[in-house]
Amino acid sequence: MIKSYINWSGGKDSALTLYKILNSGKYEPLRLLTIVDSQTGGVCHHNIPPELLKSQAQSIGIALDIVAVGPNPSNIEFEQSLTPVLDRYRDMGLVASIFGDIFLEDLRQYRQDKCAQAGFDAVFPLWKQDSTQLAREFIDLGFKAVITSVDTEKLPASFAGRLYDEHFLQDLPATVDPCGENGEFHSFTYAGPIFKQPLDFTIQKPAASGSRFAACRLDPKF
Repeated sequence: MIKSYINWSGGKDSALTLYKILNSGKYEPLRLLTIVDSQTGGVCHHNIPPELLKSQAQSIGIALDIVAVGPNPSNIEFEQSLTPVLDRYRDMGLVASIFGDIFLEDLRQYRQDKCAQAGFDAVFPLWKQDSTQLAREFIDLGFKAVITSVDTEKLPASFAGRLYDEHFLQDLPATVDPCGENGEFHSFTYAGPIFKQPLDFTIQKPAASGSRFAACRLDPKF
């Protein structure tokens, strides 16, 4: 099998991507790679604390590498932050970089170009699949996720903290992608077929702040 690493956000698309890779019989995912904000320690945009990322990796059974970047890094700064871990991956024999992107062409091209420069093949298991079908597949497989943040220019703040389920999908405005591919919302996956056991945590819904992005606070229970 082709040795690979998963670009892991902790959200639903990452989880479904890993599920498909594990069942492909073609790729062997050996590492999870997560980019976090150096100031908060949490996943950028997803607002997932590092403790819960580590709990995910432990329950999945794949080692996690966390790379911290500063706020609003330039492309050069971002790539420099990744260089040491990517060098190590090449030394380990990893040759494929797995992404959960669905239909953003410019992002896919950027990832392909950067992966090629670093010596990796970019792989997109969810590419061009129907967002509604992917959303229902995620739910039907038994995955569980919570919405961690929403863009309030596209969704009401009250959607933050909700479970990602059929009721959530039914309540989405027609202008919002069911997978949040345009950045409308982000999620945290805490149970499902890739996990040995579900994760335990508390959710504190966002208070009114006037900010464009409404984010929940997730706290692990140990």
